[in-house]
Amino acid sequence: MPKLPEDLPECMVFLLGKAYQKAHANFKKQLKPYGLTNMQHLVLEGLWYQEGMTAAELGKLLIMDKATVSGVLDRMVETGWIEKRQDPDDGRIQRLFPSEKAGQLKERLVGERKKANQQILKKFTMEEQLLFKRLLRDLI
Repeated sequence: MPKLPEDLPECMVFLLGKAYQKAHANFKKQLKPYGLTNMQHLVLEGLWYQEGMTAAELGKLLIMDKATVSGVLDRMVETGWIEKRQDPDDGRIQRLFPSEKAGQLKERLVGERKKANQQILKKFTMEEQLLFKRLLRDLI
């Protein structure tokens, strides 16, 4: 087995990657009973925040590229999580809305996200939590 560089535990890219993997895997387990992926949950949260966005607007809000958004949205329409509706003022534009199914599960799904956030932050003091969030926002 190859030896790891001695400074690897101090490598920010490595540490952020491992933190992401752990958080992502834990949240994925929480969403599995609903048949949602982490990305699909993010899309629902975006649409609950502002219904009726276009795919481009949603991608900008969630910092996702057009190809990723398109694939995720297509799967979510097929599985009944979101609806695409023609814009009443411009028939060329499709607007996105959470489905009735999504609306019925909104409270539970938001609760799952809050539970995941609490799990990530549980070892931090309140001050460390605030600092951690600020530092992550600064990285984005």
